[in-house]
Amino acid sequence: MLIFVQNICNIMSDIKKIVLTGGPCAGKTTALVKVIEHFSSLGYKVFTIPEIPTLFSQSGMDYLTRNHNFFYEGEKATLATQLDLEDRFMTMAQQLNQPTIIICDRGAMDISAYMKPQMWDDITAQVGTNTQQLKERYDAVLHLVSAADGAEAYYTTANNSERKEGLELARELDKKVINAWTGHPHLRVINNHEDFEKKILRVLKEISSVLGLPQPIQEEKKYIVELTGEIPNCIESEIFQTYLVTDPQCEARLRMRTWNGKRVNVHTTKKRVSDTEQIETERQISNNLYDSLMGQADPYRQPIHKIRKSFIWKGQYFELDNYLSPISHLEILETKGVTDDEDVNFPPFIKVIENITGNKKYYNYNLALLH
Repeated sequence: MLIFVQNICNIMSDIKKIVLTGGPCAGKTTALVKVIEHFSSLGYKVFTIPEIPTLFSQSGMDYLTRNHNFFYEGEKATLATQLDLEDRFMTMAQQLNQPTIIICDRGAMDISAYMKPQMWDDITAQVGTNTQQLKERYDAVLHLVSAADGAEAYYTTANNSERKEGLELARELDKKVINAWTGHPHLRVINNHEDFEKKILRVLKEISSVLGLPQPIQEEKKYIVELTGEIPNCIESEIFQTYLVTDPQCEARLRMRTWNGKRVNVHTTKKRVSDTEQIETERQISNNLYDSLMGQADPYRQPIHKIRKSFIWKGQYFELDNYLSPISHLEILETKGVTDDEDVNFPPFIKVIENITGNKKYYNYNLALLH
């Protein structure tokens, strides 16, 4: 019996469920095709869950209706169908003896972006779940930025008869969807690029990371900056980051992130497998496990406390960290997914002081060192 249980656990650990989401006209359809081709060739079974709201729209659901009861019941049915379809494909995947990826064309939390929080809470309660449980269903969430933000020349409604929004509404929806998924330990925002193929390659790279495949060690572009104005539509959170005692060639940390009264704890490990590659794993953990792991805190490193503001500007995703301790009066802007041959679209409210990309002095791991 023990051997049977272990085999089942091993099979389930080889199943990863990933959300591919984003604003309107973000390139999800093309990305899905490339994901299926790439990972099937590597020996993975790839299932795809279709975009449920589109199926409902094509079947007569009107998400722009002013009929409150009709909208409520339609959204509740959308969520219930989404969860039921995912569960059934998960059961199918558990019957296979090969690593499996379930790619969801949008996930449960996308639905929340189109309604007020109170209605969302009511609907999730009716379906028998809640926001936290819904986020925990997925191993990763990849958000492709809408072409309406930074790649306007490629924005079109021609490839989706259900798409009727303009550029401004599309940008607004983009940010609402990111906000809905905020707090997921493996939320990755995929920038727009002049070359769309780079956007696709970033998707493949992020999925490979979730699968535990070695990834090239790459430096995100980092700058010491000064914030000179308000950041529009940013997500602000407070972060406490603690490094743990671990083996050489390994880095382990705990991160507690809070925003709008919510808290998420993430345990991250990075292990070098060569001079140029590493494996990075992330998992969300409970408050009790967080408190327990804090007993393994590295005595030679202090916790890092910072305020993070995350935002999109002209199709590029940024994180601005304002450090409070152990160092203060330091603001570091980090790009996400801007390639070496691309220019950074610095916003007008950011004054760049110094490019510190690759400068180990400013790695969080080193900023935490006791002096």
